[in-house]
Amino acid sequence: MMTLERLRAGHADALLAFERENRAYFTRFISDRGDAYFAGFADELRDRLAEQDAGVCHFHVVVDDHGALAGRVNLVDVTDGTAVLGYRIGERAAGRGMATAAVEEVCRLAAGAYGLSALTAVVTLDNPASAAVLRHNGFTAVAESRIGERPATRYLRRLTPDEVPETVRA
Repeated sequence: MMTLERLRAGHADALLAFERENRAYFTRFISDRGDAYFAGFADELRDRLAEQDAGVCHFHVVVDDHGALAGRVNLVDVTDGTAVLGYRIGERAAGRGMATAAVEEVCRLAAGAYGLSALTAVVTLDNPASAAVLRHNGFTAVAESRIGERPATRYLRRLTPDEVPETVRA
């Protein structure tokens, strides 16, 4: 159904096309990245890859079973064993369980390969599908929050080593 790949420079063209194609769709649920993001995409990607190399973030692309980039799943602000989860699945792949599967996989990676003990995420109240993805993956609502002017809920998931598949533990 999907594969999660660690972001690399070779994803640049497909990632930019994905972001452009889904820009209007994403702004229904999250803040727009703005024109500057698209104009300076090469620099933006270089900066994100440098953050990843430094270990302060882990960026992933979601690839569908046809080899097309269908989404992103990111762990940012890695500190003291925790990170903030963010994800976006393109409009054409929405509603097919891809976000749920991608978040499940990144939770495994976070607990195993990245050695994290907890993840947080914030979802606006007008995005119940995203909240359902989090709940399905064991996240619990812990506080009211805001994303810009929009009311939101902060979620938390504690990670344990026993949920890591043997192939990731080694």
